[in-house]
Amino acid sequence: MTVIDVHTHMFTHKWLQLLQEKSGIYNVQVRPDGQREVFRGNTPVVIPQKGHFDWELRIEHMNQAKIDVSVVSLTCPNVYWGGEEISVLAAREANDNVAEAQSRYPDRIRWFASLPWEYPQRAVEELERACAKGAVGVMVLANVAGKSLTDPMFAPIWRAIDQRKLPVLVHPTDPPGVDLMDMSKFDLSWSVGFMFDTTLAITRMIFEGFFDQYPDLKIIASHGGGTLPYLVGRFEKGDEVELPSRRQMKRKPTDYLRHIYYDSITYDLRPLQYLISVVGHEHVMFGTDWPHWVHDTKGSFANTAALPEAQMRAIRSANAQRVFGF
Repeated sequence: MTVIDVHTHMFTHKWLQLLQEKSGIYNVQVRPDGQREVFRGNTPVVIPQKGHFDWELRIEHMNQAKIDVSVVSLTCPNVYWGGEEISVLAAREANDNVAEAQSRYPDRIRWFASLPWEYPQRAVEELERACAKGAVGVMVLANVAGKSLTDPMFAPIWRAIDQRKLPVLVHPTDPPGVDLMDMSKFDLSWSVGFMFDTTLAITRMIFEGFFDQYPDLKIIASHGGGTLPYLVGRFEKGDEVELPSRRQMKRKPTDYLRHIYYDSITYDLRPLQYLISVVGHEHVMFGTDWPHWVHDTKGSFANTAALPEAQMRAIRSANAQRVFGF
């Protein structure tokens, strides 16, 4: 049975060097266990692992886990730092890395493009270049240096993505205000902040009528959609009492939750089952988050194996094949 992992990441050493030397806001600190961790100020963001930089190690992991295809992306803090030229340079570095890997492993590797979103014209140019090199979608953080994804300044990028009918992986990062909300301790910026970031980004899209404006977008909400499925009742009640003059979406909130897609990274079978009950198994795809320190390859296989066979097969491969056109 084919298995397609739609949520998995790679860095490059040059990208990490640029982040340290040119970002101005990110730094690398050593954890008590000796691992290096990227911080934004005092907020933990990501722990680079050997697998983030080693394609042979990735293929070895895929073989052992029995993953046939990985759709690889950069992760937070992506390339939203350092000014225009550095942001473009970082995006090209990340995209060229995965494009070259796809040429080496054409049956195993596909990839999401990273774009310098703060500079829309340059982002559209990089999108065209990346697609020409083989990108099958786009990865964007749930906030772009604090800006909402529905900010009008990003409209040219969304139009270009919509015209190409590309899947877009919306991946969280530390949300604005994590310091004020005291999320720096105990990795709360990851366990709570990341979920908040994804949830708020997609909720804005729903209530602002974003999916009516860009009907061909294929948004993939990371980590089982954050808390989106658990807020379905509040969304419906909020829409019910909304003033008609302020309403921007054309359908009901649940319709939009069933319009977008989700990965299966929930770390527990029960939220995965609930997600499926809200949006349908046809809108969930397999993910592992490898090689992050918190990746859950074993859990993703175990949780999907516990589902009815038709659901398992759809989530592990058929849905991704349909969405990406593999």
